[in-house]
Amino acid sequence: MAEAKSDVDHRQLGVDLYNHTWTLLENTSRTRAEDDEMLDTTHASAYHWSRAAGAGPQNAARSQWQISRVNAVLGRGEAALYHAERCFELCTENAIGDWDLASAYEALARAHRLAGNDAEYRRNLELGREALAQIANEEDREHIEEDLDALA
Repeated sequence: MAEAKSDVDHRQLGVDLYNHTWTLLENTSRTRAEDDEMLDTTHASAYHWSRAAGAGPQNAARSQWQISRVNAVLGRGEAALYHAERCFELCTENAIGDWDLASAYEALARAHRLAGNDAEYRRNLELGREALAQIANEEDREHIEEDLDALA
């Protein structure tokens, strides 16, 4: 099926929806409607990133990470695990490292913990901590470390 031409700025929509999802994630008193909106916006962000000019597997991995995080926050273990695994696959298949790989391990740890897979939770938490050493930017490293510490 041929894609229709449009003036849609997929990159900007992907960014805006990703950031809006974060705003919803940070709201600790979300309503059920806002939970639904958060799930919708994270998927919509991934969709637009997949169509943005110049976007690649790194953007796809980050989208999968956020979808996993949203599902984990919503208590949807199976979906959180699926998207965490997809994030990790995209990182490994495309030699994506640095904080993206550490985040993939964080997502896997979070999803396995939610799913009750204690051994996999602990294994991925440890792999995430090991991956911290490969993060070039100190601020990025500290952010991921905070996420891993919050899981422990």
